[in-house]
Amino acid sequence: MKSSFSTKWVSDMAFETEISGHKILMDASEDVGGHDQGPRPKPLIIAALTGCTGMDVVSILKKMRVEIESFNMSVETEMTEEHPKTYSKIHMVYEFTGKDLDPAKIEKAVSLSQDRYCGVSELLKKGLELTYEIKIN
Repeated sequence: MKSSFSTKWVSDMAFETEISGHKILMDASEDVGGHDQGPRPKPLIIAALTGCTGMDVVSILKKMRVEIESFNMSVETEMTEEHPKTYSKIHMVYEFTGKDLDPAKIEKAVSLSQDRYCGVSELLKKGLELTYEIKIN
C-alpha cells in the first residue's frame, strides 16, 4: 500500500503539510529564523505516537467493556547530542482513572497496542529505546 504526501514552504522557516484534508503548519523558533507559528517537526512524532497508541488502547478497552473516566499519556524523551539530533529514548506513562478498573485488562490493552497494533511505536522501536508504564488512579 502506497501513500503520498505533500509539504509546501510558506515563508521563512514555516512549512504547511496536508494530511487527509487537515492542514498542519510547522515553524521554527524566532532564534533560528522562524516565527513560532506552529509546532516543530520532531515533537509531531511524539504526538503521532501518543495518538496512535491512545486510539488503540481506547478501542481495545471498549471491546473489553472497560469504562474509563479519563485517560492521559505523558512522555519523556532523551535526545542525542550530535547532529542529526534524534530521540534516543522515549518513556511513556499511561494514566487511567475510573471505578473498578481491572489492571490486567488495562495492561493487556496497552501491551497489545505497543506490541501489535501501533505502527508508530513499531517504527520508533527500530531506532530507539521505547518504554512505558501504567498508572491507575
